[in-house]
Amino acid sequence: MIFFDTDCISAFLWVKREDLLVKLKLGRLILPQAVMGELLNPSVPHLGQRARNLLSVGHVETMDIMTGTEEAALFKQMTTKPLPGLKPIGKGEAAALVLARAHNGIIASNNISDISYYVREYNLPRMTTGYFLGKAYEAGLISDNDANKIWSDMLARKRLLPSPSFSKYYAVVYPQDQVAAGSQ
Repeated sequence: MIFFDTDCISAFLWVKREDLLVKLKLGRLILPQAVMGELLNPSVPHLGQRARNLLSVGHVETMDIMTGTEEAALFKQMTTKPLPGLKPIGKGEAAALVLARAHNGIIASNNISDISYYVREYNLPRMTTGYFLGKAYEAGLISDNDANKIWSDMLARKRLLPSPSFSKYYAVVYPQDQVAAGSQ
């Protein structure tokens, strides 16, 4: 199971290329309920609608954190009172992390600095927007030109990506992301 935080799924929703995540068939795609809540923000209705469309056809599932569980306690700690030396993280990131941990899943997030402690602590595989584009490129779903255009469109939508172009990312960062993903 791949648990998405809001930023990672939004990168694809903003540029209308969430189809790539489905076509890759890397596993069950899970949007934590906290992420769905953020996507349903009325100021960006098109993101919520695209996410609802994915849900309605069964391409993604939602999952919630049950009250009174270890996951709920960890979620609260991550978002309000983290361990000394750590900053609180967003609800979408925290939900994706605790659910990935509870279900032996994979975290899909671009916020590497925010989640790196938890990824290491819980030994979680991690995938990024770039990783998904790299896999789509390798699978022949998109060309190098397509990938660079999608990357550029994501940057134009203020998505934080690690390189100025897909080509540069693929040459320099993608090999590291493959290791972080556990070569899925």
